[in-house]
Amino acid sequence: MKLPKIFLSFLFLLFISCNGQQKEIKKMEPKEFSEKLQSENQPQLIDVRSPKEFSDQHLDNAKNINWNGDDFEQKVVELDKSKPIYVYCLSGGRSSSASKKLAEMGFKEIYEMDGGIVKWNASGLAKKSNKTIGMTLAEYEKLLVSDKKILINFYADWCAPCVKMKPYITKMQKDLKNVTIIRLDADANKTLLTELKIEELPTLLLYENKEVKWKHSGFISEEDLTKKL
Repeated sequence: MKLPKIFLSFLFLLFISCNGQQKEIKKMEPKEFSEKLQSENQPQLIDVRSPKEFSDQHLDNAKNINWNGDDFEQKVVELDKSKPIYVYCLSGGRSSSASKKLAEMGFKEIYEMDGGIVKWNASGLAKKSNKTIGMTLAEYEKLLVSDKKILINFYADWCAPCVKMKPYITKMQKDLKNVTIIRLDADANKTLLTELKIEELPTLLLYENKEVKWKHSGFISEEDLTKKL
């Protein structure tokens, strides 16, 4: 049986309408993210980190709405869902979760900065500052003076892969005799992350005679890490 033309036309319009309402989350490299922001007139830019992180450093004209705060949804509701919204955090974990929530709440055009502030700084986009947060590069280089191999583990307490890796890395710190393992909190050493161009967490750097022999970003199993050491 042939369907009436009016009914077919209705289905076609419904299909177009549904596709037009589809929410999109687009990840952007920091440079592209910056250029997109500059092309907007008064962009909706939210920093979903904690107030302390925000006070230490944030992008110009960003509004701090803490993803882990109790009032995240309440504050987001005040924003304009018909306009693009730009989201970032420290390294990408919280902004990814926040972007998904924004899509659920009806925001249709969402731009997320890949790698967050960590990658922003490593890309050379941060404003120059004389303020040092945490260890200096000179102090870091002193840690590398050793006859043993040195494994530096940059981590953060909120980073899921970091938390998963912590038990066996701390165990290796005690058990391995040929390698000195040093864990450095990324949040407490932001200047160092910028100097070393660390773009992701966790990041592992293996040194021999003060030279990097191996670098890994992201999760790595205990078995694979042991093989590298």
